[in-house]
Parts: sequence; structure tokens; C-alpha cells
Amino acid sequence: MEKKIISGAVIKRLPRYYNCLKELSIDGIQKISSNVISEKLNVTASQVRQDFSNFGEFGQQGYGYDVEYLKNQMAKILGLNKEYSAIIIGGGNIGKALANYQGFKSEGFNILAVFDICPENIKLKNIPVLNIDKLKEYLQNNKIDICIIATDKENAKEAANKVIKFGVNAIWNFAPVELYFGDNVAVENINMSASLFMLTYNMKSRLKN
Repeated sequence: MEKKIISGAVIKRLPRYYNCLKELSIDGIQKISSNVISEKLNVTASQVRQDFSNFGEFGQQGYGYDVEYLKNQMAKILGLNKEYSAIIIGGGNIGKALANYQGFKSEGFNILAVFDICPENIKLKNIPVLNIDKLKEYLQNNKIDICIIATDKENAKEAANKVIKFGVNAIWNFAPVELYFGDNVAVENINMSASLFMLTYNMKSRLKN
């Protein structure tokens, strides 16, 4: 059976659906319609239904969606029904901010260590900061699912190559450079400048209108 190809646009909307459903669940809402979801996320109701239909039939006509069930299904689709171990390479401002963010743990992402060339200059409360020279030994003795790259662009690819050699096949890259290692390694490049440029473009477009 041929695997169904899901568009990138649909995949980008999935975290928004999940976060919306999580908030509804916290608020005690048990049932929700595609119309309400569309109003909350500024997406058409037909788009909501079409997006969900890519993964199965989650609702009933005239009834809507069971919030808890749909939230759990979105979590499974996004791979959030398990926990992940992660490390950070680069203990500068971005690395420290990510290490200190408590929201990751509540979603099942456990940051176990930070690696840097000058670990003595980095103070974190509950996460060990190790010298980058200890990275090989650490990866040999610990199963790591995700590596977060928060180095400068000159060292990002080298850092990623090191962890890939030890079986880490997911890279969350905050360095100002695009990383790609083929289909066997999942890479999410976070370009904050590009995001800011999109903001200024949208701001300019609204001023014109």
C-alpha cells in the first residue's frame, strides 16, 4: 500500500491544533466543532476538517470532536506520546535560554546535558554543563534522541556530524546556517532572522493596504 504524502503546510498546522486542543482540555471543554477551532486559529473550518481527514476520521457529523481523544491522536501523530532525551551543544545565550526553559520537560523532552568549549563560564541549576571534549564519551554511554545545536555557524556542521556518528538522527538547529544530512536525519533549522524578515514583510504589506 502506497504511503500517503502529507503536505508541509498541513504538518506545520498540526502543532497549532495540538496546542489549541491542549488548552481546551485544560479549560474542561469536552466537545469542539471545526468552526470553533477555525475561529481560534484563523483557519477555515473546511481546512480544519480536510487536515484532520489526512490522518483518519476523528469526529462525527452533528457531534463534532471529542477534545481529549483528538488531543491524544494529535500527540500520537506528532510523536508526543513518548519521552525524548536531548543534549545542547553551545552554552551561549540561546543555549542557556533553551536549557532553562521548563516547558520542554512537561512535553516529554528531557535535556540531559549542555556541552561547550568553556563549561566553567556557564551556570545552570539542574543540568550539567560539560566540556565539548567529553561529548564522544557521553554519547557512547547515553542514548540521546535529539541534539540541539546552538553554536556559531562555523562549528554547527561539525557538531552535528559528531552526534550523527553516534546514532543521533534528529537535529534542532539554532545556528545561523542551513544543515541537511539526507533523509536519514531529521533536521529542523530555526532561522530567527528569516522569521523576523517575514514579520517586517507582513508589516509592510499591511501598511500598503
